[in-house]
Amino acid sequence: MAREVYSVPVVETQVASLKKKTAVTTSWISIDGKGQGVILDVDKYAIMRRVQIHARDLRILDPMLSYPSTILGREKVIVLNLEHIKAIITAEEVLLRDPFDDNVIPIVAELKRRLPQDDLTCQGQGEEEEHPGMRNDMDTGEENEFPFEFRALEVALEAICSFLDARTRELETDTYPALDELTSKISSRNLDRVRKLKSAMTRLTNRVQKVRDELEQLLDDDDDMADLYLSRKLAGACSPVSSSGAPNWYLSSPIIGSKISRTSRASAVTVPEDNDVEELEMLLEAYFMQIDSTLNKLTTLREYIDDTEDYINIQLDNHRNQLIQVVILTGILCTSTFTSIMSYARHKGLVGS
Repeated sequence: MAREVYSVPVVETQVASLKKKTAVTTSWISIDGKGQGVILDVDKYAIMRRVQIHARDLRILDPMLSYPSTILGREKVIVLNLEHIKAIITAEEVLLRDPFDDNVIPIVAELKRRLPQDDLTCQGQGEEEEHPGMRNDMDTGEENEFPFEFRALEVALEAICSFLDARTRELETDTYPALDELTSKISSRNLDRVRKLKSAMTRLTNRVQKVRDELEQLLDDDDDMADLYLSRKLAGACSPVSSSGAPNWYLSSPIIGSKISRTSRASAVTVPEDNDVEELEMLLEAYFMQIDSTLNKLTTLREYIDDTEDYINIQLDNHRNQLIQVVILTGILCTSTFTSIMSYARHKGLVGS
């Protein structure tokens, strides 16, 4: 009896196995408007489907690729790449990459604390009790909250500015004593120490400069700032544009809230236009000033290092001139002594003329 040979269809199995091997999962945390976080171990395709983002924008958040600090506004998301803060912000949630990183853990806690609106609601009730006429001036249907995406953006900006400022203060604490020690005693050890500190300062300056340039670029373009208004775009897509239904965003930021008094916030009942970016501009300006102050500290530190180098060079030139004088005087003395000896020897007839 002939033996039949059956072919096993292994192509589909191999393809499925290959997909499992090539799919690399990454840890993310999703934080919603209630401050509740959910850990997600998913690949990039799941993230792209979840927030409807292009692959080129998601590559910006890849730590293996050297992308500069970036704040991108897309149709439904804001892409943040600020040093170790790699996040995707939507109108309803924040996706933060590598939530178990030591530098990211405090940001996760801050997002959970500040994203919920409970504190802002209580604050609004307290203001109404303090100003009884506020209810008469404001319609009950109007919203008096900072947009979700801006609250998340503010946490990220505050975290990165504080992080870079802390690194700058640490560098100042190490550099100024090292420069003073080098001034008092020039040695190979002190020179090598200052050289390493100067290299660290250069790297930190570049990092601060990138964040500052990104904020400056955003502030210079109103269209780019308008792209960050996710809630406004979502409201415009879900309902027809009308003056009565448009949301009225009021500034409740702890950083820049002091710039607007409670009375002005209570009485300024205006309907923002699509190109109104005043509140976001104030938010970005506050952190631009903070990061610019950090850059000024580094600039001052660089100038101090340059002045110390000039002083060291002057000292070295002075020592070199002193050595040259000693060599010249020694040469003159040796020549004079040799001439005197030769003259005495000729006078005594010890050597021929």
